[in-house]
Amino acid sequence: MAATPIRGSFNYPTAYRLGAGRIAELPDACRELGIARPLVVSDAGVAALPFFAQTRARLAEAGLEARVFSEIGANPAVAHVEAAVAAARAHRADGCISIGGGSALDVGKCVALLAANPGGVLDYEDRGENWKRADAAKILPSVAIPTTAGTGSEVGRAAVIQDPRDRNKKIIFHPGMQPRIVLADPELTYGLPPMLTAATGMDAFAHGFEAWCAPGYHPMADGIALEGMRLVAENLARAFENGRDADARANMLMAAAMGATAFQKGLGLIHALSHPVGGLTGLHHGTANAIFLPYVMVHNRPVIEARMRRLARTLELAEARSDFEAVLEWFLALRRRIGLPESLAGIVSPEQIPALVPMVLADPSLETNPKPCTAAEIAHVLQRAIEGDLSA
Repeated sequence: MAATPIRGSFNYPTAYRLGAGRIAELPDACRELGIARPLVVSDAGVAALPFFAQTRARLAEAGLEARVFSEIGANPAVAHVEAAVAAARAHRADGCISIGGGSALDVGKCVALLAANPGGVLDYEDRGENWKRADAAKILPSVAIPTTAGTGSEVGRAAVIQDPRDRNKKIIFHPGMQPRIVLADPELTYGLPPMLTAATGMDAFAHGFEAWCAPGYHPMADGIALEGMRLVAENLARAFENGRDADARANMLMAAAMGATAFQKGLGLIHALSHPVGGLTGLHHGTANAIFLPYVMVHNRPVIEARMRRLARTLELAEARSDFEAVLEWFLALRRRIGLPESLAGIVSPEQIPALVPMVLADPSLETNPKPCTAAEIAHVLQRAIEGDLSA
């Protein structure tokens, strides 16, 4: 007897609807939110796919006047957001539909925030109480439809946007940016190339890992982080090796959402490094996280080693010299299996380290790293990542 396909609907952390074919529910989702004139935010690659044309036709048949904006780069920048906001205002959009990977979802959430609120996107950088500049009642309702399983941006309250002044990635935040409805359809991820499957999946794992290691009392986030990492461990290689494995794809979508939910507890040095490196070099965010994770593990070892015991049990790892070594060796083996790079060699040069260190220190993710970091320590981690040296 064939296994029952994974399918579910629940309301945490937002209305989340998982299952094959659920993109067909988009017109009903728009009606539920009172959206009649949506701006559909995507990227050029996704907008050229057959399902996208079918989705536009469904919206039109339902009487929804949709306009598409797809001028988004792999690392969305201020200019992309400004152009999308201008398109929303010109269309007199009353809601936003974001379809794609983290880039499209992040831009879509910024459109929802800014279409009827004052200021530019960087005015809402996640510092202090910048988010209070927006009138929450004017944030447009939005629907998110992920086509990758990594960032979890579909359930997040923040976006990552590149600042043209220093090319660094800045975190934009408002609680009202969180999409009201998520349609997580694993069939939309079947065509995701293996290397993007690998990189985005490692992003989901890094979210869970940093949330698990972040200091502070948050047992709900801890539990979600552990289960999300377990789902990655059981499903990422399967999805990488067989892109049409329906259960693996569905479980990876769930793991991505769980990682983004868990990191409300905090992130850490992995993301503080990945944001500026990605901004300066164009390196895929998930690939950057996969490179940095073991080097940050080694740096943080004195303060996270005890937490590796439970993670090792969750991942059902065989006994090794220590739980820390077991988790580290397991991660390195998975990274090799899915073909992601092991170092920054050829991506970042030692001469770039002095420019990167201040950006890392300024990244809000660093605030919840379990071990405080000096400029010298950050430079040391970067140097080790360039050399591929996992010694302490």
